[in-house]
Amino acid sequence: MDRDDTTLRVLSTSDLAGLDISLTDVVDTVEQAYRTLAAGRSDNPRKLTVKPADGHSVAYAMLGRDGDRDVVATKTSYKHGLRESRDRQHYYTTLTLYDDVTGLPVAMMDCSRVGSLRTPAVSALLARECAAPGASTALLIGTGTQGRLALPFLLTTLPALDRLLLSGTHPDGVAAVHAELARHFPGRDVEVVGDLRTAAKEADVVVATAGAHTTAAVEADWLGPDATTILVGHGLAPSTLHRADRVVATSEAQMRVTGTDLADADGALPPVDLELPAVLSGASEVRTADGQRVFAYNSGLVVTDIALGHRFAQLAAAQGLGTEVALWR
Repeated sequence: MDRDDTTLRVLSTSDLAGLDISLTDVVDTVEQAYRTLAAGRSDNPRKLTVKPADGHSVAYAMLGRDGDRDVVATKTSYKHGLRESRDRQHYYTTLTLYDDVTGLPVAMMDCSRVGSLRTPAVSALLARECAAPGASTALLIGTGTQGRLALPFLLTTLPALDRLLLSGTHPDGVAAVHAELARHFPGRDVEVVGDLRTAAKEADVVVATAGAHTTAAVEADWLGPDATTILVGHGLAPSTLHRADRVVATSEAQMRVTGTDLADADGALPPVDLELPAVLSGASEVRTADGQRVFAYNSGLVVTDIALGHRFAQLAAAQGLGTEVALWR
């Protein structure tokens, strides 16, 4: 079917699962999205959120424009059963892209793989920019979706890391972390640790990706003097933020909306020193002195989903993947 203004390429979970994309390609795509945003050529409005009073579900809607790719997109996310175990939850996320040069639709896709790659790529960029010189040991907390690719992405941006530690309690998740590391970096291994406090003290970089029900909570006084902590999900106590010497966020506005569990007794969060787009643009440096502890907050920006989703759409189109739907006829 010829592409026109009535047809839309729909990319399913299975379509996207078959696409081969390197970790370096993902990191470069995400980094370029941040740089374009920092240059003022992209738009990333604040997300909209709806949640019922009893908290059993949450839904988000995000609109953005990538000025480098000339693509406009909307992303939606809906999770039901927040108080249930992970296997009883329902989660759907979609991304719909439009070419802002031709005015034609590009694709609508399941956004789960985009998110599963984008988030650890952002953590890896934060680690690269925030870690102290000579950082050699990384600790990963959590073995869920966001944890399983965290170490391969960290090694992509910080190849000098020579010791990898893992704190996780689910055997299948631990096995998945090992498998992903072996797939991307054959010969590298990760040590599963039982004493989180000791592991945190030894780590130069701590990436916390655990789920909401975790009992792990690294405290500030467990950390070394130059440590970098990166929060994606859970696994860090609020003290790591409040006692940090420098605070970095992908977006301060989003941190103040989604990071309320880190607030102090007065409900306050400390100011953010830098946002990641400005850091990547070269406008500012994270570390201003030796011995600084850095806290970084990783929350998604839709411009990164747009860039990576568009990259997937390009790869899919080249391989003839997806289903053309006459949606507007």
